[in-house]
Amino acid sequence: MMEKELSEMTLEELWELFPIFLVQHDDRWNEYYKEIETAIADLLTGYPVQRISHIGSTAIQGIWAKNIVDVMVEISEKADMEEVAHILEQNGFIRMSDEKRRISLNKGYTKEGFADKVYHIHLRYTGDNDELYFRDYLNEHPHIAEEYEALKLELWKRYEHNRDAYTNAKTEFIRKWTAEARMKYVDRYL
Repeated sequence: MMEKELSEMTLEELWELFPIFLVQHDDRWNEYYKEIETAIADLLTGYPVQRISHIGSTAIQGIWAKNIVDVMVEISEKADMEEVAHILEQNGFIRMSDEKRRISLNKGYTKEGFADKVYHIHLRYTGDNDELYFRDYLNEHPHIAEEYEALKLELWKRYEHNRDAYTNAKTEFIRKWTAEARMKYVDRYL
């Protein structure tokens, strides 16, 4: 029997192949981020990239996280997001989703499961960057980071094969502390 391509799999098959899996904090995540940041910057030379940032739990010191490095690429409002995404897709990134003014891509998902290095790329227009505020707040408030870690550990097994439910169950916590961070840091990332 021939193996299915990822694009042919149902959401349930993908969630089975790529379960939620948390691991202890790994200092190599920063190295992985620097590698992908350089690769993306090289690919997008000539495009109005405003900022590339390490976001998500792997960017928060000391907490358990999925072994996936999240990267936000902020581009100028003048840029054609679809064109930028196409450049990344031509270079081995796989489109996961697109919503209004946001495109998510990944690298490191294979028919056999996760590769050694896995990345989620969040393509955004400049200023659509709440994740930067959340990251900074948790890094500056370790007790809040520990609460976030506890929440993630509690949700992990319950939603191991349902990434959407796992993400949705964290939303209220993330919104609360992002709002707090935005008040504290005001225009840090304008």
